[in-house]
Amino acid sequence: MAELPDLTVFAQTLTKRFKGKVLETLEVSVAKKLNVTPKELKKSLEGRELLKVERSGKTLQLFFSGSQVLGLHLMLRGALELIDQDEPPRFQVLGFHFEGGDAFALVDLQKQATPTLNPEPVTVPDALDIEQDYFLNLLAKKKTLIKTLLMDQHVIRGIGNSYGDEILYHAGISPLSIAKMIPEKQGEKLFQSIGLVLNKAIKQIAEENGDELRGELRDFMQVHSAKLKETEKGEEIFSEKIGGRMSYFVKGQEIFK
Repeated sequence: MAELPDLTVFAQTLTKRFKGKVLETLEVSVAKKLNVTPKELKKSLEGRELLKVERSGKTLQLFFSGSQVLGLHLMLRGALELIDQDEPPRFQVLGFHFEGGDAFALVDLQKQATPTLNPEPVTVPDALDIEQDYFLNLLAKKKTLIKTLLMDQHVIRGIGNSYGDEILYHAGISPLSIAKMIPEKQGEKLFQSIGLVLNKAIKQIAEENGDELRGELRDFMQVHSAKLKETEKGEEIFSEKIGGRMSYFVKGQEIFK
């Protein structure tokens, strides 16, 4: 699943390549997840200029002229692909064809990727926008495991399974810790780790991808990888399912219970 750093780079790449271009044709190949009819979607977006693309939580938002916004949630297996030929790519959900011939597609083997026309505003803070006081107050109130809390899109948007592990490793806190049992000093360190880990990953992915739309990049992960047996420091990596998702950590990460 694409997470916050990947989606941030996707938004940057789409803006670079398609900003200022007019959407000539929108192909709707899979309509079951739409919040409007295909006809309404096409009428709302075709002939409009793409102004910018931004990431909001785990969603990409495409801003078109005429105050039209299209939200794209890639879900578990969704991806974006540049279209280099007239034939649509396999598993296309939506195909965006701009004047001049440039095009890209939203694809998903599972057909679960979700487009939403003019999505409702969300008040839950983004992981890169949260304030320290908000985060510390959140920790103090929650009895859930800290890994589960970091991935809860109802309180913090954008962090997924992979980067949840990376953030906790950076902060030296076990994913098995109870949120409210984490001391304030360690909570402050965890807050700093969120920004540091995510922003570093955005930079690494952007440098690797250039102007191309590529899949998620995970080669630089410190602990979250089934292929890794130990960290660069020689620490043995352990794994355990938390909330149905596999988590990776080392024994040196402190547990607060």
